[in-house]
Amino acid sequence: MALCDQSLPYVRAISPYQPGKPITQLAREMGIAVDQIVKLASNENPLGMSPKAKVAVEQAVGSLERYPDDFELKAALAHHTGVPVGQVVLGNGSNDVLDMIARVYLAPGRSTVFSQHAFAVYPLASLSVGAELIAVSAKDFGHDLDAMRAAIRPDTRLVWIANPNNPTGTFLPYPQLKAFLQSVPADVIVVIDEAYNEYLPPADRVDISGWLSEFPNLVVTRTFSKIYGLAGLRIGYALASAEIADLMNRVRQPFNCNNLALAAATAALDDHEFVKRSYELNRAGMEQILSGLQRLDLGHIPSGGNFLTFKAGNAAAVNEKLLQQGVIVRPIAGYGMPEWLRVTIGTEVENQRFLAALEKAITAVGHAG
Repeated sequence: MALCDQSLPYVRAISPYQPGKPITQLAREMGIAVDQIVKLASNENPLGMSPKAKVAVEQAVGSLERYPDDFELKAALAHHTGVPVGQVVLGNGSNDVLDMIARVYLAPGRSTVFSQHAFAVYPLASLSVGAELIAVSAKDFGHDLDAMRAAIRPDTRLVWIANPNNPTGTFLPYPQLKAFLQSVPADVIVVIDEAYNEYLPPADRVDISGWLSEFPNLVVTRTFSKIYGLAGLRIGYALASAEIADLMNRVRQPFNCNNLALAAATAALDDHEFVKRSYELNRAGMEQILSGLQRLDLGHIPSGGNFLTFKAGNAAAVNEKLLQQGVIVRPIAGYGMPEWLRVTIGTEVENQRFLAALEKAITAVGHAG
């Protein structure tokens, strides 16, 4: 028997996560200079990392011979969220804490519920531990909470919700989320992934960390990869009841967050001016790209994140034409949306470069068709 055949069948069933195309890879493939490429594929912050975080990283370089001590960041997050330190779990990116939750609650013979067009890591993490996937059809490209509630079975242990959702950008108003939590059996864990929470307009935003006392089955996950600009350092966290946090820490790898990431995140959390600038740049850029898409008569899905998903028709061909011009966006055929592309909101110059390239790509593909 081949070595591959001796592996776990549910591991063989996994399709590996496909990240956005790196700039250096496109440079090699197309022969385009790195500084001539615009990457708007991975929902990164176009302003870079928080200046306070950058200073903290420079200072932390001098102590890399020491194993990490994560207490300072946990304490800062506890102060920031109002949640006790013992209810904060750190991860090597929020993907790490999502994986921990799956390992604690899922296994062969257990099922998990998630939405069509939701973040790819939910089924990946669930399949890696042998759970049965229950994918619920989307409603207007977003979560259909009534259908998700109806899909819960006696063997269901975990429900995944992204709010705002990636890659569609859809947003669930908080009263709907709370009603869903109230309707879910108390022994079913509900994970609400808030990776893009800071990009929501303040009027739409609610800090649901305050719900943990009312819903012991709630787990909230967040990241420093998006608005804080620390994607390359891989740092995220979960907020949960003390009991769930304890279980997650039992499967957490020792020292899973490195010294540089811990220092950067602690400093970034206090960089309110940077977060404000990032938010404002995103709102302005969103309007700029929306206007451009409207001019090109291309439909889009309203987004609560730092990206827009738009209908490109022959999306694969349009994407190829964009790549030829040195512009990287994200194809999402793997999410069951073969006619759509997702573009990250960039700087004003990057957005204009994208729109100009998109117009040429649409024209070229139309003429070719």
